[in-house]
Amino acid sequence: MYGWIWQHLPGNTWVKALISLVLVLAVVFVLFQYVFPWAEPLLPFNDVTVDEGMAAVR
Repeated sequence: MYGWIWQHLPGNTWVKALISLVLVLAVVFVLFQYVFPWAEPLLPFNDVTVDEGMAAVR
């Protein structure tokens, strides 16, 4: 897949590398701005299983 993208980008190696960097940054931006906030309520990160009745041993 990455080879296909690389072959279809215009320009020489430096231009392709710059375009690839911009594409990666765009994907990361979209993930952090839209996908992760949408998926966060669906994930069980706030489901804790620690019992508060247990006192710390001193």
